[in-house]
Parts: sequence; C-alpha cells; structure tokens
Amino acid sequence: MAAAPPSSAPGGPEPPPPPLQYSLLLQHLVGEQRRPRAWDPAALGGIPSPPKSEEQKMVERAMESCAFKAALACVGGFVLGGAFGVFTAGIDTNVGFDPKDPYRTPTAKEVLKDMGQRGISYAKNFAIVGAMFSCTECVVESYRGKSDWKNSVISGCITGGAIGFRAGLKAGVIGCGGFAAFSAAIDYYLR
Repeated sequence: MAAAPPSSAPGGPEPPPPPLQYSLLLQHLVGEQRRPRAWDPAALGGIPSPPKSEEQKMVERAMESCAFKAALACVGGFVLGGAFGVFTAGIDTNVGFDPKDPYRTPTAKEVLKDMGQRGISYAKNFAIVGAMFSCTECVVESYRGKSDWKNSVISGCITGGAIGFRAGLKAGVIGCGGFAAFSAAIDYYLR
C-alpha cells in the first residue's frame, strides 16, 4: 500500500493535484451525472419562435397519426388515379369503340362515359394502393421506432406482395421486389 504524500509546510511548494480519473469525467460527460442542456435556437443564432399552444400540439398530433396519413394518401391516390385514368382514356383510340359495329363512330356521350368509367376505376385502384402503402409505412415506422429509407422499402414490399399475391406466389414475390425497388428509388430521390 502506498503511503500518502507528505503535506507541505506553509510557504513551501504545493503538492501536485490528484491524478485525473477518467471514469468520473465520463460520468459527467455521458453518464448518469450528465446535466441535459435546454436546446434554445435563439441562443444558437436561429430565429426565435414562441412555444406551441395546446391547440397547435393537438393538430400536430392528429396530422402525424396513421389514420390521417392513410386518409390523405387515399384521397390523393383517388385524385391522381382519376386524372391518370381520364388522361389515358383520352389518348386511347378504342374509347367508345363497339366491337359489334367497328365502322360506327362513337358519340361524344359514349366517349365521355368510357372516360368517366376508366377514371373511376383508376381512381379506386390508386386510392387503395396509396392507403395500403401509407398504413403499412406508418405501422412499420411505429414498430421500428425510426424514420429512415428502410421503412418505405419494407412497406413497399408488403404492399406489392399483398397486391401480387392474389395472382399467386410468384406474382407476390415479383410485386414485393418491384414495389420495394420503386419505393427505394422514390425515397432516394425525395430525400
């Protein structure tokens, strides 16, 4: 056992400080004795903003919920699908075509009826796919506790697999891979 250093006489040289203990230092830096700092953007030179009211917090929580995201994707998919269906019907040469009488020119009413039917069909399909993808992405993000590119790839695989599985296992696997690749490409492009 080492002896304690002798105390110096008054007026003599001061004893050297005790050696630095890294474990105590680490406890204050990253351990249990660490004091968290309040993050204030105004102190960092940012634009100060007032604290959020309870109404703002409530609206923010509602907009970040899975149900709101799914409803928004469903409505957006319906609108986009409807527009896409009407557009494709507009450039299709067989709209209003009657196979029983191929030489008859279709009337404007028949063409508009076909365009509306195709628009509604595309709108429903896009709405279902959008809602499925949004729901699965939200559930995967909630389960993983992270918000990164893997969530969209996993949810794309689940959505594509579920859609393709109706036609068989091979179609389900191809749908899973296709949707996952498409989701990864879109996520890479947007982030």
